[in-house]
Amino acid sequence: MFHTKDHKTGYLFDHGPFHWLDQKRKKLIDTSWAKLFREEILPNLPVSKLIPFYSPGKGAPTKELHAMLGAIVLQQMHDLTDEETVSQYAFNIQWHYALNITDDSDAYISLKTLWNMRSLLTEHNLHTPLFDTITDTLVKTCAVDTSLQRLDSVHIFSNMRHLGRIGLFVRTIKKFLINLKRHHRELFDALDKARTDRYLSKKDESVFSMVKPSESVKTLTVVGDDLFFLVEQFKKHEAVASMKSYALLVRLLKEQCVVEDTTSTVFIKPNKDVPSDSLQNPSDPDATYDGHKGQGYQTQIMETYSPDKKELSLITYVAVEPAHNSDASALMPAVLDAENRGFIPQEVLADSLYGSDDNCEKAKEHEVIVVSPVMGAKSTKELSLTDFVVSDTLTILTCPEGKCPLFTKQKKGRHVAAFDPKTCSTCPRKDECPVKRGGKGNYLRYDAKTLRLARRRAKEKTTEFREKYRFRSGIEGTISYTDRKTGMKHLRVRGLKAVSFCATLKAAAVNILRAAAFQRAAVT
Repeated sequence: MFHTKDHKTGYLFDHGPFHWLDQKRKKLIDTSWAKLFREEILPNLPVSKLIPFYSPGKGAPTKELHAMLGAIVLQQMHDLTDEETVSQYAFNIQWHYALNITDDSDAYISLKTLWNMRSLLTEHNLHTPLFDTITDTLVKTCAVDTSLQRLDSVHIFSNMRHLGRIGLFVRTIKKFLINLKRHHRELFDALDKARTDRYLSKKDESVFSMVKPSESVKTLTVVGDDLFFLVEQFKKHEAVASMKSYALLVRLLKEQCVVEDTTSTVFIKPNKDVPSDSLQNPSDPDATYDGHKGQGYQTQIMETYSPDKKELSLITYVAVEPAHNSDASALMPAVLDAENRGFIPQEVLADSLYGSDDNCEKAKEHEVIVVSPVMGAKSTKELSLTDFVVSDTLTILTCPEGKCPLFTKQKKGRHVAAFDPKTCSTCPRKDECPVKRGGKGNYLRYDAKTLRLARRRAKEKTTEFREKYRFRSGIEGTISYTDRKTGMKHLRVRGLKAVSFCATLKAAAVNILRAAAFQRAAVT
């Protein structure tokens, strides 16, 4: 049965359930995150999102749901295990104050209750509205200016072992054989015992951990043949083929191997041919690979900032995605999310991967300016397209030396300006000029995108750009702070949903800690 209570009725220390605290401890609570949490966060937690999952009048009442959601957030804030969370919920006075636990009978939750609540939030993506509610509340409470924001990503490792290719094959096959033995014993018993013992016998399996580098190719061939055999053996058996562990076998074979149709010979793909979104560990099928940072996930984080550092900075957007995803596709979801929640930025600082021309143009449609360096190698020529005089219709009027082109033309968005070869041959700046010699003249070919990029590169050299862009690096400090406080980079969970749940609520926790510190500094 759905159970909540009113948390908007305040009380004073002298007359409330915490009147027995001495003045020093009262002051500690007053200046900590607990007061902000109790007064601003707790009453606004989105418990209404849980209504569809509980009966309004039947069954035993739930634990008080505001306190339960609050405990879920505090667990991530302090990077606690489930056992530690239950202990803090039962005995920590600061938690009792923050969660408005005023009765001893309410000061207990079981491990199962905590697990069920987390499972409910994870499966139905309810951690996202929880983060949004907390952040939106803090933005209003602390009058945060959201016109300037910055965006970056951080790599996250889930709770899985990092496997080499042999280890990956062995673990995936072993996982399948264990499940086959458990659910289809007769089919398992029909397999060649020597083959199954290679993966299930501790003595035989240990051989795979001692493979010499010179024998790795031979060993990969053996496990590749076993993988192909198992896939073929059960592909027509409907019950086995529907098993998740069998689907991992099929995925591994497709990603790591090439099978010759005529002879059914299995060849192991070279490392460079294995896709970055390939299986990294059968224990965490959602994890992928980034060539720069390794296996796992990445989290996109956007936060507010102020140049004078006098305003509160809050994380406004969190999105967890597989590690192989490019940052180039992350800008617009962040902008659209901010727009939907009512605090779209005027400017976003980001590195070059986010600042593609396509992203900048799309952001401009939402009145957002992306401040980012241009990707690609810079031209060795000292002169660029920006040194030419260009009309509003993108037509070249004169070159940097003031010479007019012989003619200009436009076709399918491409522009051409032709210059007199004789004039160009006597130009003192011909070695610096991007105009190229052609059959009947010297030509400068460009389009609107080329011109935009040239103008952006020219702007990068200005003091104005450098002064503005230097604040982008501040988000690196936010990422470091988040990891130090909440352990974001190394999580205890596996799977995209669980990793997303933890990372999102850890970001919400950082916002609470920052807001509390900001209010404390304002008072002193």
